[in-house]
Amino acid sequence: MADPFGFLKYPRKDNPYREVTERISDWRELQVPLAEEERREQAARCMNCGIPFCHSGSFYGEQRAVSGCPNDNLIPEWNDLIYQGQDKAAFERLAKTNPLPEMTGRVCPAPCEKGCTESLNGEGVAIHDNERYIIDKAFEEGWVKAEGRPGESTGFKVAIVGSGPAGLSAAWRLNQLGHQVTVYERSDRFGGLLMYGIPNMKLDKDIVERRIQLMKELGITFVANTEIGVDIEAGELSSQYDRVILATGASVPRDLPVPGRQLQGIRFAVDYLTEVTKDVLKHGKDATSQKLAGKNVIVIGGGDTGNDCVGAAIRQGAKSVRQLEITPALPNQRQSSNPWPEYPFVNKLGYGQEEAQAVFGEPISLYSRSTTGFIGAERGQVIGVETVEVDNHFQPIPGTEAVFKADVILLAMGFTGAEQALFEAFNVKEILDDYTTNNERVLVAGDAKRGPSLVIWGIREGRKAAEKVDASLRSLIYQ
Repeated sequence: MADPFGFLKYPRKDNPYREVTERISDWRELQVPLAEEERREQAARCMNCGIPFCHSGSFYGEQRAVSGCPNDNLIPEWNDLIYQGQDKAAFERLAKTNPLPEMTGRVCPAPCEKGCTESLNGEGVAIHDNERYIIDKAFEEGWVKAEGRPGESTGFKVAIVGSGPAGLSAAWRLNQLGHQVTVYERSDRFGGLLMYGIPNMKLDKDIVERRIQLMKELGITFVANTEIGVDIEAGELSSQYDRVILATGASVPRDLPVPGRQLQGIRFAVDYLTEVTKDVLKHGKDATSQKLAGKNVIVIGGGDTGNDCVGAAIRQGAKSVRQLEITPALPNQRQSSNPWPEYPFVNKLGYGQEEAQAVFGEPISLYSRSTTGFIGAERGQVIGVETVEVDNHFQPIPGTEAVFKADVILLAMGFTGAEQALFEAFNVKEILDDYTTNNERVLVAGDAKRGPSLVIWGIREGRKAAEKVDASLRSLIYQ
């Protein structure tokens, strides 16, 4: 490293969030990037630790949490290049492995930082914000347009079903390797969860569409409003292309089958967030509608999706917001059973929870509380939710029953997996670890293969699946 004592000289400093009172009045991005000089100081904190844990991702524990970056990003190298002021070289190193750094530099929970050697006795390097700095600078300087151009065409054609992180990553890599790539998306816009699963204040949709436009300029074909198995039969797609990659994500939301579930006003979080983003795309980033004015909103489930629902409801003028989680609150400090370099399971206040607490004057999260039923009015509209506290085994505790008013209930309890109809249409009955299936012409990547996971895992899976396709197609040349 250029400055082996940087981690001793400079304390960690993250990109600050805009003030709550300012940011809840629009849909613009939450964070404000540091000045360039401060960013170089943050990069200087990356030390020559010998065996970096940051850029090798692995799963561990019953919760299948991840430590380090699963995408093999060359983190110490581009941190050093930032410090030295060699930003273009830093971009070139970053682009070797990550085709979507402007996305991960905004929405990734940064397991790389938790695996950083500095996290053993302090705060890890601000890798997440350093990554965003590199790619934002690259776009400003026009360096990105020269990246990822295809080599000599192989003449092979590959279809990718789904335009989320895995699909985009696979398309980028296949195009880079010289194949003709077409991406099919059943929605009206491309990006999958990057477009409709994450609200604009976390990931500006101009950022997503900029990347899609660049990929089009590089020769990748995108087809929207087209559902495979409905608008185009699976057999027809297989006959038109040499290989097909299914990268449709884990899009089946977990439901809550309790009495009253059929009532109006109970929605899946993903549907609500899709509607929110469509409103922003239609009316602009400064048009915070009052769709939820006078409404009592209950968000069931925690995690990033629940937090996003809270933040969106605040911007839509909700009268009140509560968040119910069946799990107990996490400890405030890392426990001995959760050592470094594991991802630390500690309690933290999400941006949406911080906003709600500022607006309503108190914490909004209720832990160890299970929903037992929904209450409706005569016309079928939900007006309340019945709950009970549960013990560590999720068993109800007598005498802790409580009812909360609710005009809108958002189910943010995660996803159960991929839609099976598409697999059935392609006769996919077995998905192997190397992305192949029992159907030799069809591969599966991303959340559709591994279940709900991180954007960075989707990027890795798309890249690896593309390289598997490339190897199988090139082998045909020599047969």
